[in-house]
Amino acid sequence: MTDTTETHNISDALGKCLPYLRRYARALTGSQASGDAFAAASLEAILTDRSVLDGVEVRTGVFRVLYSIWASAGAPIEEGETGMRAKAQKHLAKLTNHSREALLLHSIEGFSFEEVGTIIGVETQEANELVQIARREMSDHVTGSVMIIEDEAVIAMDLESIVSDMGHRVTGIARTQAEAVKLGNADVPDLILADIQLADNSSGIDAVNDLLGDLGLRPVIFITAFPERLLTGNKPEPAFLISKPYTVDQVLSAVSQAMFFSSTETLHK
Repeated sequence: MTDTTETHNISDALGKCLPYLRRYARALTGSQASGDAFAAASLEAILTDRSVLDGVEVRTGVFRVLYSIWASAGAPIEEGETGMRAKAQKHLAKLTNHSREALLLHSIEGFSFEEVGTIIGVETQEANELVQIARREMSDHVTGSVMIIEDEAVIAMDLESIVSDMGHRVTGIARTQAEAVKLGNADVPDLILADIQLADNSSGIDAVNDLLGDLGLRPVIFITAFPERLLTGNKPEPAFLISKPYTVDQVLSAVSQAMFFSSTETLHK
């Protein structure tokens, strides 16, 4: 394989990883702008010295580089926040070191425990233990009420079951933007779990923005079959985004973190 071909292949792989690298960077830092800065620094480091990817699959290597840069910078998370974000920082300080990072990598990004270990520099068994620790610590801190905006009945019932089993109260299920606004105002949720495309072709994004306008800021998780379309960098993006088809682990992780960190940033058209 020529150097030109290898460079082209790596560039293609990096392009495919970028939306998900940005998602992880944002979750690490608590900020779209800060996360994008770390993602950009990671790509620059790789393009400057491709040897940083030696010995690992490109996707794992890219995330390892990002984690290394972030950790070397002191593992920064947005400072000087007030309100819900200040509360999130207080919660964050109570978590076992590396546990949240490991949980994000495994449950949201889909890395195996072995790959998580490679990325954050620990043994496979320790990576497994860190994920379990994060889940326990988060679930021990926060329970609340959850509103589900989802037009597919089977998915809605599945999400309701998962959320209920976590100890949260489901306020109800809405299939359209109008139903969502009505339900949210009748029983104010602590967390909103929303699909993007609703039954009457209305927008889950619009429904959420209407609700946040009426009820004030609160954590939101968006669900979509095409997450890369919402992670373009062209507009504000969701702090929590899970893909269809989702896994139970992804929902557990996203709900726990959204509740725990009370992240309120959402999409706007």
